[in-house]
Amino acid sequence: MTFTKSLLVLALAGSAAGAALADINIGVSLPLTGPTSALGIPIKNSIALWPTSIGGQKLNVIILDDATDPTNATKNARRFVTDDKVDILMGSAATPPANAVAAVAAETGTMHLTFAPIDVSTGKAPWSYNTPQSTLVMSHAIAAHMKKTGVKTVGFLGYADAYGELFLRDMKVKMAGTDMKFVSEERFARTDTSVTGQALKVTAGNPDAILIVASGSGAAMPHKALIERGYKGKIYQTHGAASRDLMRVGGKDVEGAFVVAGPGVVAEQLPANHPSKQVAMTHVTAWEKLYGPNSRNPFAGHAYDASVILQKIIPIALKTAKPGTKEFRGALKAALENAGPIALFHGTVNYTATNHAGYTDDTGVIMQIVNGDWKLQAK
Repeated sequence: MTFTKSLLVLALAGSAAGAALADINIGVSLPLTGPTSALGIPIKNSIALWPTSIGGQKLNVIILDDATDPTNATKNARRFVTDDKVDILMGSAATPPANAVAAVAAETGTMHLTFAPIDVSTGKAPWSYNTPQSTLVMSHAIAAHMKKTGVKTVGFLGYADAYGELFLRDMKVKMAGTDMKFVSEERFARTDTSVTGQALKVTAGNPDAILIVASGSGAAMPHKALIERGYKGKIYQTHGAASRDLMRVGGKDVEGAFVVAGPGVVAEQLPANHPSKQVAMTHVTAWEKLYGPNSRNPFAGHAYDASVILQKIIPIALKTAKPGTKEFRGALKAALENAGPIALFHGTVNYTATNHAGYTDDTGVIMQIVNGDWKLQAK
């Protein structure tokens, strides 16, 4: 494995090893290579837009590549805690390595902001907080849209890992008590280059809709496979696929697809009174000034949201403890769990001691790909 220290670290504040005692050190494990690098790279680029200091304290951000490998993520997290003496852990951008970072966070008592949804139900991952919407929250939006549009039978074509299984579990929770049901379940690995066999099986019963649970550009491959098999029903994608990589790789085959996302992805289409409208437009404006029109990315949005959270809780924690101490890490946790509602690019969060998922069921929005662009669907 190659550890990749981003040039961004040098741009923000240099390495943690030479940091002053009062500096705030943040360790970020991201997939900058491997099957989910399309998620990790925009997050790294978004961190470049963070303020260089908060509450008068300099931020030292150390970024290492985990290549979507939980073992690498564990090594990264341990190095952050042991060598870099970080106050905050972040990452990863895929659920399996994010779970690995969460385990180190729990073991060491270090606050952890994830960039991929993990199970943070009470008693699990006690020091971790999701910045992406949970699979349960996004399942609510998908199931509600399916019900509204008359879907009765559903096929599942998703990752054979924690992300896929969490989504399938939570979709079943949200479909309970309705006349909707899964009639087929097929899985594939993130590294697979073909799902022809799974596509044949999941379409065999001609379900009304098929839910694809994949992420980044990798979500286009199973989608195209369904179209190639002649499937004509509704196809849904999760928030892991809510970037233009899906349209870039999928082309005309993904036209008409329904994709769940955070509201900031369609910031301009939000009503003026939407709580995320202003904060989302602030990020979109800054991002697209650097990277061009329509370059916004939901994963970059998660990193932006993390910076908003830090600007809310760090000044509070600094009132009671100094960075680099166990007391400061505890103060950050307490500040976040008592901060109240925080409007973000991806919705409004309200973390508490018993709610580390943050978002409410009304957070997710359904978009449809129409003429190669996102179109917000009415709830």
